[in-house]
Amino acid sequence: MNGHGVLPAIGLDQVGNISHAYVIKRDSRLVTYELSFGDGVLTMKIGIAGAAILVLAACSPPDDMSDNAAAAAAKSDSINAPAAADVPAPPEPPKVPDGSGVVFNDNAEVEGGAREFSYEWPKQVSAIPALAKELETQRDKALAEQKQWWAESLADCPPDFTACRNSTFELGWQVVADLPRYLSLSSGFYSYTGGAHGNSGRGSLIWDRKAGAAIDPKAMFTSLDALDAAISDTACKRLNRERSERRGGEEFRTEGEWPNQCVSMEETVMFMGSSSGQKFDRIGIYYAPYVAGAYAEGDYEFTVPVTRQIIDAVKPVYREAFAPGK
Repeated sequence: MNGHGVLPAIGLDQVGNISHAYVIKRDSRLVTYELSFGDGVLTMKIGIAGAAILVLAACSPPDDMSDNAAAAAAKSDSINAPAAADVPAPPEPPKVPDGSGVVFNDNAEVEGGAREFSYEWPKQVSAIPALAKELETQRDKALAEQKQWWAESLADCPPDFTACRNSTFELGWQVVADLPRYLSLSSGFYSYTGGAHGNSGRGSLIWDRKAGAAIDPKAMFTSLDALDAAISDTACKRLNRERSERRGGEEFRTEGEWPNQCVSMEETVMFMGSSSGQKFDRIGIYYAPYVAGAYAEGDYEFTVPVTRQIIDAVKPVYREAFAPGK
């Protein structure tokens, strides 16, 4: 754990991207996407500006984006934002997995533009054929969609208009915790399809070896309300400490409205971690750009220990997989 309470050693610091998703909910800061995954679904969240990228509308706002949402995205960079020099740089590409992990690349170049595609997963995924097959299906779908978008963009964009002639897609899965029954994974994604900057975010899943199925970490809890009650106070205090550092160091006071609100668990990405390799005893908390502050503040990430109150909010069928952390 580093000085900010983040767990880079267990895969909580990777980046990548995704483009194969369906909008299921939208508000002024965040779009939630639903991804088909075998017999179930998983969700990923990204700030509203990143959502415009992910729905493949890089050269203009997405058609279904409301005027209020578009205005909020445009305005957010100017609210509580550091100077232009402090705008976060594009994230580093995901690290190459060791051993029998998969590193897949598919690139192409044309005059005035290029297409880059990268999709990776570690050896622990390859050791589970059903999981590897699911990720392979998602990878192939993402590649086909990127190729289609790029072909249409090349046809529509003048040769000297390079912004719409370049496309980057990076997605990397990393192990957060490998327990006897459960494999906890984080996905990091980065996309660029034109404009001033690319967009990034993260997602997560847990593979249940016994059931042979993927689980959204939040589905392990009795309800989002119960999860909010168990963790929101701790998470909000940690978030406000980070906000204070990024906004000049003055004392920070939570308010009800963005960008000073306590972020609900519905808008939070969770990573289930373990210090023992036997039980989940810590939880990574991640807020995508625009969720907890302006884009220039970057994303927010920190780790909180599992408490008795959190365990009480876990569904009985999963409760034995959790233990109090430190």
